[in-house]
Amino acid sequence: MEEKRARRVVETLRGRNVFAHVKLPHAGITQYGIRVVLPDGREAIWDNDGTAGLEAQVMRDGVLVGFVSSIPGSENFGDEQIIDAIAAADYDRPIGRSRPTTPSRADRVVAAPPPVGLGDRLRRTFRG
Repeated sequence: MEEKRARRVVETLRGRNVFAHVKLPHAGITQYGIRVVLPDGREAIWDNDGTAGLEAQVMRDGVLVGFVSSIPGSENFGDEQIIDAIAAADYDRPIGRSRPTTPSRADRVVAAPPPVGLGDRLRRTFRG
């Protein structure tokens, strides 16, 4: 993902109360990514490996704890589709999956839960 696109996506995600940041490229890769900080201390790194499809690695303290596998057709996604996929991703499965964009009767799309506020996160962290 190019830097300008990553910044546009992050700005829109933040408008939806998703705690997102632009992930800078690392050694040998010129692609930017998106880092989403999850309320339980994990983080999801989206599209930072130079592949065409949209996918994420879910990390905790630098250790891979799950992933969202490549979303079929995502190499042709526009900004809004990328934003929707990231905002609606299910990070709680060991192998996360993007929720379908066109739900069947048996598989309804559930809106992403509201983000946990800073006060609530601090209360959870410092409980005795």
